[in-house]
Amino acid sequence: MSVFDRFSLEGKTAIVTGASSGLGVTFALALAQAGADIALGARRVELLDETRGKVEALGRRCVAVPTDVAAPAACEALVAAAREQLGDVHVLVNNAGIARVAPAHKDDPAEFARVLQVNLTGSYQMAQAFGRACIAAGHGGSVINISSVLGMVSTDAPQAAYSASKAGLLGITRDLAMQWTHRRGIRVNALVAGLIESDMTAAIQADEAAQAAALASIPMRRLGNADELIGALLLLASDAGSYITGSFLTVDGGWTAQ
Repeated sequence: MSVFDRFSLEGKTAIVTGASSGLGVTFALALAQAGADIALGARRVELLDETRGKVEALGRRCVAVPTDVAAPAACEALVAAAREQLGDVHVLVNNAGIARVAPAHKDDPAEFARVLQVNLTGSYQMAQAFGRACIAAGHGGSVINISSVLGMVSTDAPQAAYSASKAGLLGITRDLAMQWTHRRGIRVNALVAGLIESDMTAAIQADEAAQAAALASIPMRRLGNADELIGALLLLASDAGSYITGSFLTVDGGWTAQ
């Protein structure tokens, strides 16, 4: 097997949540270019269909399923549709997420809970549905939880809910890796993203003071772009990362090195 063959996903099916925009689109197209057929999940149906068109233009099969990961039944439905239309599933990219900036003394408990429900519980529910499918099929797989440096460090921006959800996702990554890798052959890792140019960071990019404060914490002194996450994603998804599980692969321009 050549070096490049180790990163191939030919014959595999990957599920990507939050695939209607931003990083989810980048991840879906990267996995498709590596050879995988793709199952897309997100709430915004029209944008989801646009992503499907882009995947199919690469010559890969694709199914798009309206999905709110906060609902367990929706998670099961996405996995079921992937298996029915594309075959056995092999990779899950837990990318769906929402952000909230609010001072703690003014934060709405319901809004706090909603962020955790989507980012943390939703990712766990997707992993459960995916894990059950892999176990039923009798083969392993790879779960890639998209976390954030804000699960490891803090910033001046008040976003306790988002930070808590991303820190919790690291805990789930460790636990599922211990449960599933040896017994089930399912690797579970986290891709820990730094400050990446995306819809979710648009407010920071538009605020000169906020951006300057953020860049001061990043040794590279710039935001990353979505394409700079692709190498880490393919490593964790493919046989090139076959000895990696329970790990946090950080792509943050050096932020957490300080």
